[in-house]
Amino acid sequence: MRLKKMGLPALLLCSLRVFSQEGFPAEEIPAALKNRANAVIRKMERTVDMRANDNVILNIKKTVTILNKNGDEEAEMVLPYNKNNTIKYVKGVILNAFGKATSKFSLSNFTDHSAVSDFSLFEDDRVKHYAPNVLSYPYTLVCEYEVRSKQNLAIPDWYAGLDAGVAVAHSSYTFICKPEDKVRIKAYNYIGNPELSTTDKFKSQTWTVKNIPAFKPEPYAPDPDNYRTHIKIAPEEFNFYGYKGKYQNWDELGKWIYTELVKDRQTLTPAAVEEVKALVAGIENDKDKARKIYAYVQQKTRYISVQIGIGGNRPMPAAEVHQLSYGDCKALVNYTQSLLKAVGIPSWYCVVNAGDFKKNMETDFASMNQGNHIILCLPLKNDTTWLECTNQEIPFGFLGSFTDDRTVLACTGEAGKILKTPALTTPMNLQHRRAELSLDKEGNISGKLQTTFAGSQYDNCERMINQPLTEQLKMLKRTYDIDNINFSELKYQQDKGSKPITTESFDLSIQKYAAQTNNHLYLVLNAFNKKRSVPEVRNRKLPLFINRGYTDVDELIYHLPENINIELSPDDKVLKTEFGTYELHIKKEDKKLTYNRKFILNDGTYPAEKYADFADFISKVSSADQVKAIFKLDSAQK
Repeated sequence: MRLKKMGLPALLLCSLRVFSQEGFPAEEIPAALKNRANAVIRKMERTVDMRANDNVILNIKKTVTILNKNGDEEAEMVLPYNKNNTIKYVKGVILNAFGKATSKFSLSNFTDHSAVSDFSLFEDDRVKHYAPNVLSYPYTLVCEYEVRSKQNLAIPDWYAGLDAGVAVAHSSYTFICKPEDKVRIKAYNYIGNPELSTTDKFKSQTWTVKNIPAFKPEPYAPDPDNYRTHIKIAPEEFNFYGYKGKYQNWDELGKWIYTELVKDRQTLTPAAVEEVKALVAGIENDKDKARKIYAYVQQKTRYISVQIGIGGNRPMPAAEVHQLSYGDCKALVNYTQSLLKAVGIPSWYCVVNAGDFKKNMETDFASMNQGNHIILCLPLKNDTTWLECTNQEIPFGFLGSFTDDRTVLACTGEAGKILKTPALTTPMNLQHRRAELSLDKEGNISGKLQTTFAGSQYDNCERMINQPLTEQLKMLKRTYDIDNINFSELKYQQDKGSKPITTESFDLSIQKYAAQTNNHLYLVLNAFNKKRSVPEVRNRKLPLFINRGYTDVDELIYHLPENINIELSPDDKVLKTEFGTYELHIKKEDKKLTYNRKFILNDGTYPAEKYADFADFISKVSSADQVKAIFKLDSAQK
C-alpha cells in the first residue's frame, strides 16, 4: 500500500536502483533468445515525461548483452544534441559474462562530434558517441541517460524491436502527461492494451513486450513498420521552441506549418519581384511561366543543407536565398514558391517522406515526424505539376524515384491537404539497350552500344553525367563489369521534355569475350544485362514486397566473320508469372545473329508463401541470361 502513495519521482528513483543493481549473467538468457541473435536486449525502459510541453524529459534505461562481435553495434551509444535538446546525464557499467562489473562510464567518456554532414553549411546538431572496448564475449552494457527537449510537437516513435539479429527479453515504453492533456496515440502490431495509471498530477500509459526472438533479414521485405511493434504519439496542444499551436488532423497541422513556419519567410525585395516579372514577360501560359522560373532557380541556386532554427523546420527567408543563391530543400521550395507567387501562380509547400523505398504519410494519423523532405506542387488549371527544387539537373515536372508514388502533406493557409504524387509505372521505368557488335575468329567483340533510360531508370547514369571523361570511363568499367572491356566515344544526352530520357552511347571492345576450345567459340549472348538469382529463404515469415517494377529490353546484333558458322543457338524462351514476364528470342540470318530479351518485373505485395515461386522465376531468368551460342570455325581457320 505504501508504494501506491509514493509520488512518480520517487517511483522512478526506486526503479533506477533496482535496474542498476541486477547482475544479468549471460547464462540466464533463454536459449530461444540466443537463437540467431548477435545481441539480446535484456531490459529496456523508455520513459517520456511530457508534463511540461517546453521541457519534455526522455529517460532511457538499457541493458544489452553482446554475444559476439557482430553485436557490438548494439553496445554503441550515439546521442544527438543541440541548444534545444540537452543531454542531462549518462551513467553506465560494463559487465562480464558472469554479470560482474569490469568498468564504468559516464558522459566524460564520450567523444563529441559535429553532426554537420558533408553537404551541410549550417547545422546546430552535435553528437556524443561511446563504444566500449571489450574483446571478450559475451559482455553486457548497462546504461541510463536522460535528454530534455524544449518542444513536444515531435514525440519520437517507440519501437519495441530494433535490428535484425537482436532479440528482446523485455522492453517497455511509458508516456506521462498531465491528466487534462489531450493526446492521440496509435499502436501498431501491439497485442492487448497499455497499463494505465492516473492521479491528480499525472497520467501514464505503459506498453510492454517480452521475449521477441531475433530475426534474420529477408530479401524483398516490406517496410518494417508493417510488422514491427511501435507506438506513435501526437499531443493536441504543443509548444515548438516557443511556437505554440494545436492540431488534431492533417488539415490543422498543414495550416499551422504554412502560417507559422513558412508564410512570413516569403517576402522578396522589390528588385527581385521586378526581375521575375521581367523574366516571364510575354509568356501567357502559367505552366510555361513556371517552367521559366524553375529553370531560373536551377541556374541561380545550389542545394546546401541548412539545419538551424526552430528545429530545422523553418526555411531561410526567400530574400536571403535570392541574395546568397543557396538553400536546403525547405529554403529552395519556399524561394520558388515566392517567385511563383510574385507572378500570380499558386503553389503548395509539400512535406514528403523521400527515399527510393516508397513510404506514405499515414492518412488517418497526423504527426510532425513523418516527413523528411520538401517538394512543391503547382495545382494548375488542367495539369497538376510537381517540382523537385533541390536538383539543378532534374527536368521540370519530373520527381523521379526519390518522391514518386506516395502520399504527401500540402501545407496551405486554408488547410493541409493529403495528396498523392504521380507514380512511375512498370512500363514507364524502361531501360532499352541496342548494340551492333562484330565477333571475330579470336573471340573478340567490338561495336557500338546505345541505351536509353526512362521513368525511375532515368537517373541510372546521374552519377556519371558532368564528371570528367577519365572518371566517367572508370565508373563505366564498374557498371559494365566485364573482363577486358574498353570504351571510347562515350556520350550522354538528356531529353528533359514531358517524358524525360537519358541516352548513353559508346563504342566498345572486349578482348577474348567468347571462349575458344579447339575449333569452337562459345558466346554468352547476353553480355550486358544478366539478372542475378535471389537468395532462397526457408520458412519465410514476411510478405514478398517488390518496391518498384521496371521493364528492360535488350537487342544485341552479332555480325559474324567469314569462316565462322553457327553450330548451335539457344531456343526461344517465354516465362509468364504474376511477378513478371521474360521473353528470349534468337534470330539467325546467314552471318548475323540477333538476340532479343525483354524482362518485366511487376511491383506489388505477395503472401510469404509466394516467395519460393518468385525465387524460382528469377532463377530461371538468371539461367536463361547465361545461354550460349556455339560457333564452329572452318578447318582452314584452325
